[in-house]
Amino acid sequence: MHSCTRCGGSVGDAFRFCPWCAAPQRLKRVEFFRSAHFEEAHKSLRVSRYLHDDPEERHVRFSVWDEARVTAAVSLEDDEAARLGQFLLDTAPQPRSPLRDLLDRVTALRF
Repeated sequence: MHSCTRCGGSVGDAFRFCPWCAAPQRLKRVEFFRSAHFEEAHKSLRVSRYLHDDPEERHVRFSVWDEARVTAAVSLEDDEAARLGQFLLDTAPQPRSPLRDLLDRVTALRF
């Protein structure tokens, strides 16, 4: 049991909302990402960032969804989530400039 941060009422640890004032007991941001493959269109990745004043309570959770059911999940601490984010940024393809595209098309027209 813990006290609600809004009203001070007693809240069981399993509750996501205070039963007295309906205040959320955990704050998070959630985003869904679709599968890259057509044959897996029913699958998605849900990424949840749990926000909290206490750094020990903050984390990022990844869950794999198949239809409307979770099939796997893993949580990362903030430092590992930052490392993952940096990895994705570092390995992302660089956007091509319109000038480079034009130059490639002109070069391809030469005989």
